[in-house]
Amino acid sequence: MPKIMDLLSGGLLKDVGGIIDNLHTSGEEKAEAKLKLETLLTNAEQKAQEQVSSRWEADMKHGSWLSKNIRPITLIFLTVVFVLLSFFDGNLGQFKINSSYVPVYQTLLMTVYGAYFAGRSMEKIRKSA
Repeated sequence: MPKIMDLLSGGLLKDVGGIIDNLHTSGEEKAEAKLKLETLLTNAEQKAQEQVSSRWEADMKHGSWLSKNIRPITLIFLTVVFVLLSFFDGNLGQFKINSSYVPVYQTLLMTVYGAYFAGRSMEKIRKSA
């Protein structure tokens, strides 16, 4: 989860932490400020996940087949397309994935799989509570 938070916040926590370190305050004040920022970012991420989950719940209540299956379809489609593109892009002889695909894989897969599986986990936790 820390990797996802760092990815989603764009390294914001690290940047803000660096600014706090440069302030002329005591070590305790810096630690307290960092803790407050981490709490704010964690709460923001949790609220964002709750909103995504509530949208998914609304989709599931709607009677449309497409709205109920759009997440798995999207997951399968994006995975297949990127795998095919990266495997066959310029690979006529020796197999090598172009380095330009690596960040795309990292970002796309972390976002899609993280949202899908974290969202499903949140839904299951809510149902059991």
